[in-house]
Amino acid sequence: MLILGLESSCDETGVALYDTEDGLLAHALHTQVAMHAEYGGVVPELASRDHIRRTLPLLRQVLNQAGRTLEDIDAVGYTQGPGLAGALLVGASIGAALGYALKVPTIGVHHLEGHLLSPLLEPTPPAFPFVALLVSGGHTQLMEVRGVGRYQLLGETLDDAAGEAFDKTAKLLGLGYPGGPALSHLADLGQTGRFKLPRPMLNSGDLNFSFSGLKTAVLTLARNQPDDEQTKADIACAFQEAIVEVLTAKALAALKQTGLGRLVVAGGVGANRLLREKLNAKIVRRGAEVFYPKLEFCTDNGAMIAYAAAQRLKFGTPAVEGFGVRPRWELDELEAVS
Repeated sequence: MLILGLESSCDETGVALYDTEDGLLAHALHTQVAMHAEYGGVVPELASRDHIRRTLPLLRQVLNQAGRTLEDIDAVGYTQGPGLAGALLVGASIGAALGYALKVPTIGVHHLEGHLLSPLLEPTPPAFPFVALLVSGGHTQLMEVRGVGRYQLLGETLDDAAGEAFDKTAKLLGLGYPGGPALSHLADLGQTGRFKLPRPMLNSGDLNFSFSGLKTAVLTLARNQPDDEQTKADIACAFQEAIVEVLTAKALAALKQTGLGRLVVAGGVGANRLLREKLNAKIVRRGAEVFYPKLEFCTDNGAMIAYAAAQRLKFGTPAVEGFGVRPRWELDELEAVS
C-alpha cells in the first residue's frame, strides 16, 4: 500500500509517501522559521495560511520524486492533533478531500505517536517493547511502549517541557527564534564548569520532570553576570548540561524500573548533540541499546505521519468519517492495535 502523510500541526509543512513494501519513497518539508522569526514566535494565523500555500506544491514534489501519481495512493494519513487548531484544519481538510476524491481511506494520526514511532523508519528499527523518551515541543514524557497504541505513561513534565525551557532560556539570553537550536549552538562555545545550575527533580524518586525553575535560575544568574558573549555562552552551556543530565538520569531510571533494555529518543530535543553523547555513553555501560530517528525526522515531518498511518491501517484502525481535528489530545487516549 502507498500511504500519503500530511503534517501541519504547527510551523512546518511536511508531505511524504510511504510504501508498506518498499519503505519511505519520498518526503519534503517546508519550515516557517524565517516567517515567524520577525515576531519572535509562531503566529497561528500566519502558520495556517502558509500551510495552505505549501501543501499542494509539496505533494506534487514528492509524487515526482517517487515517480508516482495521485491515483497510486491507497490511503491518506494526516495529523489530527494535538497542535494549532487552524494549522491542523489545513492538513485535515486537504487529507479528507484527497481521500474523498481518490476513494481511499483517511487516517487521523496523533502527532506524538508519529514522533514515537519515527525511529522505526530506520534500517535497524527497535523491536517492541521499549522505553521512549519523547522530547517534542511542549512535551517531555517517558513512555513504556509495548506496541502500536500500547503506551503506558511513566513520567512527564509538571510544567515547562524541555523544548519550552530551551526556547524561553534562549529568549532570556537575547537569542533569536527558534531559540532551542540557537541556544544549543551557543552552549557548544561555552566553558564547562564556570556556572552550576540546579537539576530539577533529579532525585525526586519518580520519573517526572520540571524545568520552569531552571529557567528562573538562569534569569537570576544572568542578572548578576557581565553581559558579554562568553558569559552568555557559559550560561547556555550550564543550562544545557543541567537539562541533559536530568533527561539522561530519568531515562536510565525508566529502563531500570521497567526492566527493558531498549530506549527510543524522539522529538526535536532528541537531535541535541550533547544529549545523544551522554545517552550513548550511559546506555552502553548498562548493556542496553538506544535508538534515534535521523536528524531530519526529529522535527515535525510527513514521513512519521505516513508511517504511523500505515501501522494503524495494518492493524485495522477504521478510517475517519468526514474530518475533524483534536488540538488537545492525550497520547494515552489512543486505541491499542497491536
